[in-house]
Amino acid sequence: MERYRNLSGNSGVFAYELSPGRIIVQFHDGWKYEYTNRSAGIEAIVTMHRLARAGSGMSGFISAHVMERYSRKFR
Repeated sequence: MERYRNLSGNSGVFAYELSPGRIIVQFHDGWKYEYTNRSAGIEAIVTMHRLARAGSGMSGFISAHVMERYSRKFR
C-alpha cells in the first residue's frame, strides 16, 4: 500500500492501493475498505484514484459519495 499524502493534515485516510477498477483505502484505525467499479461505480473509482494520487480530498469524497458502497471491509 502507498501512504496517503494527506495534504490537509486531518484526513482519516492512511494509505491506499490502486488497481484497475478498484481501490483499497486504509484508515488510521487499521480498517481497510475495498471499493470496486461494481460496488461504487466507475466514476467514483476514477475520482478516488485521482484524489488518492493528489493526496487531498479522499476522506471527504468517501463520506459524501461512497461511504457504504464498499465491496469488503477487512484488517
